[in-house]
Amino acid sequence: MARRILDLILTLTLGLIAAPFIACGAIAVRLSSPGPAFYCARRVGRNGAEFTMYKLRSMHIRSSAGSSITAANDSRVFAAGRILRALKIDELPQLWNIVRGDMSIVGPRPEAPDIVQMHYTPEYLKSLQVAPGLTSPGSVFYYTHGEQLLPDGAAEEVYVERLLPLKMKVDLEYLGRQTVWSDVGVIFTTASVLVQKSLGRRSFPLPAIFNKCFAWAEPRNATEPPAKADSETSTSKNSDHRSAA
Repeated sequence: MARRILDLILTLTLGLIAAPFIACGAIAVRLSSPGPAFYCARRVGRNGAEFTMYKLRSMHIRSSAGSSITAANDSRVFAAGRILRALKIDELPQLWNIVRGDMSIVGPRPEAPDIVQMHYTPEYLKSLQVAPGLTSPGSVFYYTHGEQLLPDGAAEEVYVERLLPLKMKVDLEYLGRQTVWSDVGVIFTTASVLVQKSLGRRSFPLPAIFNKCFAWAEPRNATEPPAKADSETSTSKNSDHRSAA
């Protein structure tokens, strides 16, 4: 209840601040690419229930029906859409999802139904016990370290094999100790990263929560955990869940 009250208070406040950005973003979309300003995406929420997640459209209509995973230099994204995505302005319409109760401000990012169906292990399904969020420690990591590693043409393959396991491990660890005050910390961390990104910063340290999840310091590549983590991921992927076609 306390988290829901916090969600509503912050969402109404952020909504007033975000309204001009959403309006300007919608105009930029309409001027840049024929079609509606908003994009409605099907996502999996709490307890596996599907819902419609709202975003400002960043891809051309003719190509937006492909994979739900977007590469760093995805050819489907138009110029204005890249700016909206870089600053996460395209995600602001999800404040309405929070008001509706589909989402929370802090929680694991919701995935497309096909990703959940084909790639979620029994462990990952635990993340569906809570409402998905606008941000989380895992999504902050993905924003600062993961997005730029997704190649055009193989973004979904790299995402589900290398980045999804890291995101899920970080978010599940966080859910095990989540409080209202820790959520406030995640919100401030997210805001700080967004401001720094908008000012041109491109390099960020790994989130502190990684020290709780993985036994390595200063890894050579954030998407290459040590053998132990790789072994755990491999074991999960080979368990009796549905795998990718």
